[in-house]
Amino acid sequence: MATVTAGNMPATRRRGPGGARRREAMAGYAFALPFLALFLVFTVGPVIASFGMSFTDLRSADVSNPLAVNGVGLANYSKLMNDESFRQAAINTAYFVVVGVPLTMGLALAVAVGLNSGITRFKTFFRIGYYLPVVTSVVAIAVVWRFLLEPDSGLVNTLLGYVGIHGPSWLKDTTWAMPSLIVMSAWRNMGSLVIIFLAGLQTVPKEMHEAAAIDGAGAWGRFRHITLPMLRPTLLFGGVIMGIGYLQFFEEPFVMTRGGPLDKTLSVAYYAYNQFGFGNYSYAAAMAYVLFIVIALVTLVQFKWLGEKD
Repeated sequence: MATVTAGNMPATRRRGPGGARRREAMAGYAFALPFLALFLVFTVGPVIASFGMSFTDLRSADVSNPLAVNGVGLANYSKLMNDESFRQAAINTAYFVVVGVPLTMGLALAVAVGLNSGITRFKTFFRIGYYLPVVTSVVAIAVVWRFLLEPDSGLVNTLLGYVGIHGPSWLKDTTWAMPSLIVMSAWRNMGSLVIIFLAGLQTVPKEMHEAAAIDGAGAWGRFRHITLPMLRPTLLFGGVIMGIGYLQFFEEPFVMTRGGPLDKTLSVAYYAYNQFGFGNYSYAAAMAYVLFIVIALVTLVQFKWLGEKD
């Protein structure tokens, strides 16, 4: 009787590694397909549609009659350059970012350094305490801060009155409204950076600090020449996420000031939201893409400044 060996088995019954890999790939695509379909329909599709919309004159009245929409080229973008309210919103947004991002990062780094070295007891309690504002509703935070900043009975002006200082009407004063929102935002958002910076600080080798201390380096010198350089990737990540978030700031003026007084807290995102509410869909889309370009440029500058050096 002839013996059938593996060498002379029919080729159709062999299952090589290539076939197994193909089956695994097909199974992976099958699992990913529902997400990809939803992502294309509800994310990529609207992004492409809104980009095309920014080159038209689409308004809310045209939704029921799409054939009435006309292409206008770069007219919406040109209109932005001559829009006084948009220029004011851009200045306000730049002010919020230039002051708010360094303030938030500085406070978060100071707190993280204290939690990492100076505070030895109840570390978990303090970490949770600093992070709670991040997960708290902005409406609840706004109610508390509006009470604190109340000109007549607020806690801030009451404390200032004890030292003979008459506090302003913080949220209704054109000079102090934006600084008030910046301080509130820094307090609200620094908790996430504290956690990130703590993780970065714990990767700095203690041996390097000990060696520098033996060589006579002080605390500031060790922090400047050892801690900060080794925190460069962490600082880059924190700066990027804060920069992106602050360039899109919307909730603070929407809840606290409605963009006032006299548009001094009007942001680009809030102005685009207003234009969309007014039915100027294409104009609002143009604003959104200008903001997107600015975010990309600012992020690129941050990578050039804080990224790895050759």
